[in-house]
Amino acid sequence: MVVKVYGPHCASAKRVLVCLIEKEIEFEVVPINVLEGEHKNPEYLKLQPFGSIPVIQDGDYTLYESRAIMRYYAEKYRSQGVELLGKTIEEKGLIEQWLEVEAQNYHPSAYNLTVHVLFPALLADNTPNPKVIEESEAKLVKVLDIYEERLSKSKYLAGDFFSLADISHLPFTDYIVKYMGKEYLIKDRKHVSAWWDDISSRPSWKKVLELYSPPI
Repeated sequence: MVVKVYGPHCASAKRVLVCLIEKEIEFEVVPINVLEGEHKNPEYLKLQPFGSIPVIQDGDYTLYESRAIMRYYAEKYRSQGVELLGKTIEEKGLIEQWLEVEAQNYHPSAYNLTVHVLFPALLADNTPNPKVIEESEAKLVKVLDIYEERLSKSKYLAGDFFSLADISHLPFTDYIVKYMGKEYLIKDRKHVSAWWDDISSRPSWKKVLELYSPPI
């Protein structure tokens, strides 16, 4: 059964797509135009009652939340493709730790920057807030300083191996580096910059960008 991924052009869905490619899992995509509000259509809300992207359908099984979907497929197809969950319980613990760091510390500020700088149409009043932009960047600076220290000791966030923790950072960091003129947040940090160059050069990420460009 081929996996269906809804909303491939949206940032969070790209986490899932990279994971599927790394795990050598076949998939097909179902476009959802967020800028036109298709994620609020009744049919989509039957799959994702919160109206967020992405959702997957795997036969009769439906799952939403991108990080949960990645964990599911990395475990279900653990014997094929790239190992993304770690080989020991200690490695898995570190992956989970950095996934939580991304979700709780990195993502909120990166998301706010993305919406207010690139997609103000998604805001209630269609107007970016300079204060939110300034505060979000200041928070990211503090987070990235911690990343710089961590990445001075290991090639990737959870250790010297690529994992879900790294994949989870790809979509919104790509926005920061390429589209909003704030690439210095990444490039001015030696070890963060080297890490970004590495993970953003992976064939899986390049393929996702080639097939599903951001809706800018």
